Amino acid sequence: MSEKRRKRGINWGYLGEATALPILTVLLAVFFAVLPETSETFPTSENLKIMLGNQGALIVIAMAALIPLMAQEYDFSVGATAGMGAIFGASAFASGVSIPVVILLTIGIGAVVGIVNGLLVTLVKVNSVVATLGTATLIAGVVGWKSNGLSLTAGIPSALSTLTTKGIFGIPDSFIIALIVTGLVYYLLRHTPFGRYLDAIGANLSAARLLGVSVDRYVLASFVVAGVLSCSAGLLLIAQSGSASPSIGPGFTLPAIAAAFLSVAAVVPGRFNVWGTLIAIIFLAILNSGLTLVGASPYVNDFANGGALIAGVALASLLGRRRRQSA
Repeated sequence: MSEKRRKRGINWGYLGEATALPILTVLLAVFFAVLPETSETFPTSENLKIMLGNQGALIVIAMAALIPLMAQEYDFSVGATAGMGAIFGASAFASGVSIPVVILLTIGIGAVVGIVNGLLVTLVKVNSVVATLGTATLIAGVVGWKSNGLSLTAGIPSALSTLTTKGIFGIPDSFIIALIVTGLVYYLLRHTPFGRYLDAIGANLSAARLLGVSVDRYVLASFVVAGVLSCSAGLLLIAQSGSASPSIGPGFTLPAIAAAFLSVAAVVPGRFNVWGTLIAIIFLAILNSGLTLVGASPYVNDFANGGALIAGVALASLLGRRRRQSA
């Protein structure tokens, strides 16, 4: 920010952009709370518990998508990776494997997926969209082979299946876990060299190279972290449904990426950011919950999520261009 701009005091335009989505989220919640069709169901503690409990996995998957996005790379395999984590985790539970070992298993599988994605992008120089879509397709085949096309329900530990129903002050444990992950990702991206280098790569790739940043190494690492988070989120998917369906994961990809793109319109306008992503997820959760309680057809929710993705991409382009021009 220039010296002249600092002397002007509060930048009301910036403040308006930073708070627009949070304010809109609150107004949307108030709207459904007073709407006659939803006033008796939306503002209840039970609906809040269901709504928050169902966001835990999506929040973690969105954080996974956000990390490569900081370097202007796209991971469209995050949902499929989460689904694979759910299938392999449920299969391990059915064999009597303990929760800590299953967590290590999903971390390992996620790291392998991230390494494959990262090498395709950095070593083979495949466009990240094409590379990760290809990986997602391969994962679908692996999931089909492992599950034989059937949902896995046997052996799910009760400690896992109650994550979305038990919690503190009515807030489900799965949502609290997701908030902890969000805090860790925030620290990683804002308070470590790794995050600062990713930000530099995303802001200006050529300048980052000239400054001596090992671009390929950090981009590869971003995909590895994304893979680990995504696959681990599969355990939260098991907690949400009490089973592991071979088709559940891919449906989380677009909502997660939409939330990451919408983050540019909240908290830190023009930049992908952690807390903006979280607010975007809560906004979409309120919108989808309200529409469901109103009795809207399922395709209306698809319209909402698709519209959010388009709006997020448009805002990312507009605000990013404005930030570069004012820099």
